[in-house]
Amino acid sequence: MAIRLQMRKDSPAVWDSANPALLAGEIGYAWDSADSGSFGRIKIGDGTSTWTQLAYFYSSGDSAGLYSSGGGGSSTWYGDRGIVSGGENSGKSNVIEYFDITSPGNATDFGDLHATLAYHGGLSNTTYGLFAGGNAGSGYINNIQYITIATTGNTTDFGDMTTARGLTCSGCCNGTYGLWGATSGSNVIDRITPATPGNATDHGDLTRGAPANGGTGACASATNGIFVGGGGFYSVVNNIDYVAFATAANTTDWGDLAVTRGSIAASSNDTTAVFMGGSNNDGGAVNIIEYMSTASTGNASDFGDLTTARKPDDSGSANATRAVCCGGNSGGSNYNIIDYVTIATPGNATDFGDCVAGYSKAGCAGSPS
Repeated sequence: MAIRLQMRKDSPAVWDSANPALLAGEIGYAWDSADSGSFGRIKIGDGTSTWTQLAYFYSSGDSAGLYSSGGGGSSTWYGDRGIVSGGENSGKSNVIEYFDITSPGNATDFGDLHATLAYHGGLSNTTYGLFAGGNAGSGYINNIQYITIATTGNTTDFGDMTTARGLTCSGCCNGTYGLWGATSGSNVIDRITPATPGNATDHGDLTRGAPANGGTGACASATNGIFVGGGGFYSVVNNIDYVAFATAANTTDWGDLAVTRGSIAASSNDTTAVFMGGSNNDGGAVNIIEYMSTASTGNASDFGDLTTARKPDDSGSANATRAVCCGGNSGGSNYNIIDYVTIATPGNATDFGDCVAGYSKAGCAGSPS
């Protein structure tokens, strides 16, 4: 019996955009001459699942021979289920929503925060999503709460931060440790172990000082927590700073943003950080997206533009192939837009779907099962 082997080849961006259902046994080869990290990534069809629903089977850079769903490597802080919570829109919200990062569409209700919140910070170890601090209407709080990402429901108490904080205490995680960055009135960085509920400890300081009104984005590599931009109204900065997760210490300079701004939605996969939107020195919203490698220190570079200029704060999340940001504010208008980009392919963002309108939400991502 003759066996016919069928293979199709295209760039990751084209595969994601077209999102075809591969035939059973059909091979889809993701390859991009402009991005050596995209060489050799293969998915094998089952006759039903679309491209983004299939796991990568083999990569020339993957000695184990298997990629996780969405094309990732050894994710310990991101995943295919995006989470976004709270926010401000004519009052604060306690709503938690979720969506499948592999498949564009609107967000769905997940459960509730313990209180109506904005300006809080989110992080994940893929299993648990944690939200800390924020403004509950009567001032900043020090509470940390968590959800199990695979199971919809309300938050559970995790512990307390070292001090009450908001505006915006952006978070990041490498799977073992989670960090929440400095905020208005405090340059202290808090550390927790996401797998073990308890109070946060003082990890060190943001050496450039406390942001006057927050807006510092945060994301992770396997070893470092990275804090980007921020500052006060009309005094935003271009700093990118980092600190090792494993050892309590103050931050060190990593490099600079190409465009000075705050209120950034930052997220990352195993190799690349993406910084979406923000506010400029005049307090206005920008549509700028920048990116950088998390393998070595250096400056960020232009990636493309959001669909609409806005200040999304800590609403960023990612899986292995896509970065998203949810909601935001510009000139008094609150948006329900979810935008996404393909991390390996610089270019403008695409509309993913809708979430509850508002700004200063907290985002994270993890495993859906």
